[in-house]
Amino acid sequence: MRQPVIAANWKMYKNPAESVAFIREFLPLVEHLSGSDIVLFPTATSLASVCDAVAETRLMAGAQTMHWLSEGPYTGQTSPTMLTSIGATHVLLGHSERRLYANETYEHVNLKIKAACANHLIPVLCLGEMLSDRQEGYTADTLMAQMGAALANFPAERAHTLIVAYEPVWAIGTGSTATPEVANDTHGIIRRDLEKRFGREIADATRILYGGSVKPENVAEMMAQPEIDGALVGGASLDPHTFADIIRNAHPAS
Repeated sequence: MRQPVIAANWKMYKNPAESVAFIREFLPLVEHLSGSDIVLFPTATSLASVCDAVAETRLMAGAQTMHWLSEGPYTGQTSPTMLTSIGATHVLLGHSERRLYANETYEHVNLKIKAACANHLIPVLCLGEMLSDRQEGYTADTLMAQMGAALANFPAERAHTLIVAYEPVWAIGTGSTATPEVANDTHGIIRRDLEKRFGREIADATRILYGGSVKPENVAEMMAQPEIDGALVGGASLDPHTFADIIRNAHPAS
């Protein structure tokens, strides 16, 4: 059984005080809800405060990106060792907004995934196709090309820590969502590719999350699909009650 993950990507929202206030309001709402790992991805300036606030709770915290080197003359960058030093456990890598606005390539992501694992961070690899790819029938080709670049020469013995997040670019922040069946089929493409790269055992154990306009109203249908192991939530994670509802609805029996 794969332990589901429900993750909050706060993007460029919430200062440290707002982030800590969220956690104080959110924790009582989910303390009785079991069944999922819960990870928060705050802004870089809020990450240390969030790591302190979630210490000794069931929540975990991660960075929205990082550099692959431990130190150096790279103004504005944050190293993996800096993240672990403040208690971060996860890192998002390859998010479509990073690729679109920061010119991040999957070759960069490859270096970052290797560095994350070497520094005991859990990498969350983001994948996703454009609407034109979907319409023209290139979804599988696009995802496999992304994975091929991101996971090039990645050792199988470290692949057990990898989490994958499938986020169709056409569904991020648009209100549009892939149907549960389409999302499940696409997750299956990713899992089969993982099996070719790392073997059946790793592929069966890897958690693949869905992201793209996830809400309390649609998360249960998504989580009912056999290939979907959780959600990477954007805008709907900014409100503690809405995010708690997503976690509640993801596991109605918990």
